[in-house]
Amino acid sequence: MSVQSVFDAFTHGAAAMDGRTFVKVCKDCKVFCKLYTTTDADLIFAKVKQKGAKTITEAEFEQALQLIAEKKKIGYQELVSQLTSAAGPVYTGTKAMANKFHDDKSLYTGVHAHGGPSTKDDKVNDLSNLLDRSPADVRGAKM
Repeated sequence: MSVQSVFDAFTHGAAAMDGRTFVKVCKDCKVFCKLYTTTDADLIFAKVKQKGAKTITEAEFEQALQLIAEKKKIGYQELVSQLTSAAGPVYTGTKAMANKFHDDKSLYTGVHAHGGPSTKDDKVNDLSNLLDRSPADVRGAKM
């Protein structure tokens, strides 16, 4: 495995690599240590990329590897062997947890505890149920 194959594995065959992918290469290949941190990775990425660009090419990636080797105080070939010995990008997913208050209907409150709001009103079926036609006195008060 070569530097080119590492670059292609992490970029999925694209011609350029962005900063997030560059940090992922360093993380997945276990390059980070006390002497070389994620901040250093961002600074080296910014140093090797072209002005105004957001990505680096394979040649710039190799320049970045030389700067990483200097920063870690190890040889370039040792760093390359560390990168090539890695299995490639590591992808991890998260398992969705059950949302307690949404999924457990026994915890519902209010109108939703009784089946939810209804658009049908059983109590009012004609005008006589809405109006009070009982007699009133002169002032409008009920007797």
